[in-house]
Amino acid sequence: MGLEESLPNGILLANVEKLVNWTRKTSMWPATFGLACCAIEMMTVGGSRYDVARFGMERFSASPRQADLMIVAGRVTNKMAPVLRQIYDQMPEPRWVLAMGVCASSGGMFNNYAVVQGVDHVVPVDMYLPGCPPRPEMLLDAILKLHAKVMDEPINAKRAQLQAERGDRTELEASSEKYAPAGRGQRKRAERQQQAQRREMGAEGRLGAPGIESAGKNDSPGEDTADGRQSGTGHELGAGR
Repeated sequence: MGLEESLPNGILLANVEKLVNWTRKTSMWPATFGLACCAIEMMTVGGSRYDVARFGMERFSASPRQADLMIVAGRVTNKMAPVLRQIYDQMPEPRWVLAMGVCASSGGMFNNYAVVQGVDHVVPVDMYLPGCPPRPEMLLDAILKLHAKVMDEPINAKRAQLQAERGDRTELEASSEKYAPAGRGQRKRAERQQQAQRREMGAEGRLGAPGIESAGKNDSPGEDTADGRQSGTGHELGAGR
């Protein structure tokens, strides 16, 4: 793997806390708890385009006793809250919770008697992810930030007290900056990959329906287009009526 070439004598030193946290971070199995449209984005993360298997999280466990991370994707109703808590209680320690989307984080637009106004009223939340729904890239960013928190977790109560006395906190840095390509060649390669992805999706970097932007650039207001209709903005056409 090339690791032995970077080590001077083939020896790597580490403390037990960092080693244990590293194993927890690289084998964090999620528990499926999809409740609404955010679950579609969570499923997309497991696909080939985003490939959450890179982080050892390809196994979405249907058994809470074999899961480490509960991703609450969607709104939680009062009738679903006891089920959510029961599944959380069945997960072994250490366990983490990620509130995915604004509905799971704060209730979102469902400000009524039937929806829990934030899943933190039911279970403790380690990471909040805004959005309605958040894109898969945002979920990956939240997972990477949670990994950073896991790496700084104390291994026992004595270490936890020591960290509290010193006021140690995990510095969360944006993944786009933390994992940005360092070299010029790497940045160009990343840009080419992004452009290829846009071409595959048919976006070409433009917003709106295909052809709208090109038609607006080539045709001046008031001219007839190829299909015989008059081009121009909606305001101008409405004023002509």
